[in-house]
Amino acid sequence: MVATATALAEKVIVKWTLEQFLAFEETAKTKHQLVAGRIYNMAGGSRSHSRIAANIHGETYFRLRNSSCFTHTNDMLVRIDEYNAVYPDMSVVCGDDFYSDERELALLNPTLVVEVTSPSSMDDDRGWKLALYKSLPSLRACLIIDQHRIFAELHTRADNDEGWQAQTFDSLEGTIPLAALGIDLPMARVYADVAGDLARN
Repeated sequence: MVATATALAEKVIVKWTLEQFLAFEETAKTKHQLVAGRIYNMAGGSRSHSRIAANIHGETYFRLRNSSCFTHTNDMLVRIDEYNAVYPDMSVVCGDDFYSDERELALLNPTLVVEVTSPSSMDDDRGWKLALYKSLPSLRACLIIDQHRIFAELHTRADNDEGWQAQTFDSLEGTIPLAALGIDLPMARVYADVAGDLARN
């Protein structure tokens, strides 16, 4: 996501549960994340962030149109556990989708999550947030895209579910293999309309 969140210090609940958080989020004027039982504000994004996220969503949606997989934008919350729920920049579900309750506010079983990172969120996206995503049994891959340089990092769960494999991509001629979805994602499409402003890694 775009920037590191800021805690809501004025709230008196020491540790929020997902149910309490969802009730709060439904009436909030801005988006928040639940991390270790605490609520955090989410910052807005830059032009590059918005463009790259839109590119990935559009390209993935198009390539999955005749499959059993479908995409969610960054408006879909992903539940990690009772005290953690975050908004990836995009998520994909293959097969049946399941949610935390009948309101369908928090997705339980993403197959892929995507984060478009920035200097302020890089450590979070590649650190604690990546660890949270990897704890989801349904997740097969996590894609982290750098918005300030041509660089992508793909984490893929091993076929035997024992560990993860990491790959990096730093060329517009490259293609990101999203095996869990049965598609490839061209780097040139990821960075369409923004590549000219970025420095190669």
